[in-house]
Amino acid sequence: MAAELGPAAFPAQIDMQEPVSKIKFLHALAAGGVAGFVVDIALFPIDTVKTRLQSELGFWRAGGFRGIYKGLAPAAAGSAPTAALFFCAYECGKHLLSYASNTKDSPYVHMTAASSAEVLACLIRVPVEIAKQRSQTLLGHKQHQTALQILMRAYRSEGLRRGLYRGFGSTIMREIPFSLIQFPLWEYFKLQWTPMTGFDSSPLTVALCGAIAGGIAAGLTTPLDVVKTRIMLADRESLSRRRSIPAVLHGIYIERGISGLFAGVVPRVLWITLGGAFFFGFYDLTTRLLSAANAAD
Repeated sequence: MAAELGPAAFPAQIDMQEPVSKIKFLHALAAGGVAGFVVDIALFPIDTVKTRLQSELGFWRAGGFRGIYKGLAPAAAGSAPTAALFFCAYECGKHLLSYASNTKDSPYVHMTAASSAEVLACLIRVPVEIAKQRSQTLLGHKQHQTALQILMRAYRSEGLRRGLYRGFGSTIMREIPFSLIQFPLWEYFKLQWTPMTGFDSSPLTVALCGAIAGGIAAGLTTPLDVVKTRIMLADRESLSRRRSIPAVLHGIYIERGISGLFAGVVPRVLWITLGGAFFFGFYDLTTRLLSAANAAD
């Protein structure tokens, strides 16, 4: 699932003469970890429903509303490091790119920084998603496998690239367009908040901006999320595993039409809208608290 300080909202407005500081680096790391953990734990059932709706098995055969918290353990274990790595890379990338290009609040800087951070975060996110989504849809004799057993089985049967990192390409193809939409919108909404409303930015307003930006990005990128889910859940002999991403998209369209491409769109938009509010709000709040504590020292 993607992530402010002072009157402006992200740790602070960029000082064009100042390189990335260790304090900002640590703030982004800690705040991103806290935000990611809170979101994944609080909204996990909605993610399970979304995954089962997108499954090739169909919602009811994939588990329906039973075992709605299956897969929580790998999600909880992976959420903090994934979000921490993303926000650390995003904040540092945004600062360095702004410094190098001598620009401030450029959407191109936000897009580039977010896309680069997503690629790095996927090094952790993809194995976590493999374990989580397979736990969410396991049936029969496989349903009692732990996350570690799922990952070890994937590695032993298919290796590192085709097992643990299956769906890496489709995940990046989902995350990069998502970030290209979400983060420039989020930064723009934050930037326009005070001029348009007359009120200073706060964790609540940052959360609102994140919710709106996330919901828009989630709806538009749902077909890519469906492809990613199909590829990650596919059996070793399944066509979905061997097909290219465009072929999987076409196959879903032939099988189920437009509704198939947007399977799970309602829980996905709901999950990421709420997640955006929690995620960006907690990120902003944690960053403010850390900065206040640092200033008091």
